[in-house]
Amino acid sequence: MRIQLKPIVALALAAFAAQAVAQAPAPAAGVKSYKMQSTWPASLTLQDNFRFFAERMDKLTSGQVKIEALAAGQVVPPFEILDATHKKVIDGGHGISYYWVGKSKAATLFSSTPAGPFGMDHMDFLGWMYEGGGLDMYWDFYQKELKLNVLAFPIMPASPQAFGWFKRPIKNLADFKGMKCRQTGIVAEIFQKMGMAVVNMPGGEIIPSAQRGVIDCAEWVGGVEDLRLGLPQVFKFHYTPGVHESSSIAELIINTDVWKSFSPQQQEAVRSATLETFMRWWVKWQRQNADALVEMQQKHGTQILRTPPDVLTAFLKAWDEIAKEESDKSPFFKKVLDSQREYASKVVPAKRFMFPPYSFLANYYWPEDVRKGAAKKAPAKK
Repeated sequence: MRIQLKPIVALALAAFAAQAVAQAPAPAAGVKSYKMQSTWPASLTLQDNFRFFAERMDKLTSGQVKIEALAAGQVVPPFEILDATHKKVIDGGHGISYYWVGKSKAATLFSSTPAGPFGMDHMDFLGWMYEGGGLDMYWDFYQKELKLNVLAFPIMPASPQAFGWFKRPIKNLADFKGMKCRQTGIVAEIFQKMGMAVVNMPGGEIIPSAQRGVIDCAEWVGGVEDLRLGLPQVFKFHYTPGVHESSSIAELIINTDVWKSFSPQQQEAVRSATLETFMRWWVKWQRQNADALVEMQQKHGTQILRTPPDVLTAFLKAWDEIAKEESDKSPFFKKVLDSQREYASKVVPAKRFMFPPYSFLANYYWPEDVRKGAAKKAPAKK
């Protein structure tokens, strides 16, 4: 049945509809889309960090900035994202600065590797970045030292990372020497200095190389990333912790022309989104790592063991030697390292006294079963 409206009612409805259209938000003007690529495969949780950042930028800018968070190889090979960002083949990238040690050894210092540095944890290092002048040095490194049209922000605390996976157990530094192990970057140089026969290869080659006997051990990330890569299926012994990446932090890089094209508000959105991504992804990742350790033990029979202390100490000593050598060769390397040492000299000793040792509270509630490398459920306190 069709209802006939009186003319005055029809006119009123038409006027109301016109007013509603006039008050409705207009389609967003000036929306810009950007293509950025990571060094990570799409399946890794590391790529989840990149996707989360893109989502936050969309919301913080009311849809004005759209970022396509591409995975490794979708535009350029993984380790070419820095040069591709400089040339604006892509608008930005998501990786970690120690990948660029071939251009300058100082690159490793901006990823907080190795050894902290100087005992700094993730928050200490972030403090150096934002309160100790580190971010200015970071931008100078890319723009003045490497002469690249790139700037960067810390975005992903992908650590602490495990010492690694082994086909046979190790008890001390002597057991460690001569083993062929997958390592990368300046960390490979340090382990080589310690007597390891290092082999450089991408993550995707670790498992077939281990199966063919090309390597005896491997370092990847730890926790959920190692589980997803399949390392528990080819190695039985998993050692943790490591000090090679105790607080490593990955980066978001942006082409400087792209950065200048952002409005001041959009630039502030980048600053906020990187910090939020840093924290939100990290807390989720630590839970994923905890679940992964349980699955490794219960499903794959992985033996999770403590890294021999003399191996960790030897690593720190070897790194100190290399850091001194690089400082003697590079004024910029020395400038950054000295800045980190000065900041850490205040923050790290103070936190040691202000914070109760993590193990003190952990052992009270969750006593460690050293034989199994896992925590036993503590009895209820009366």
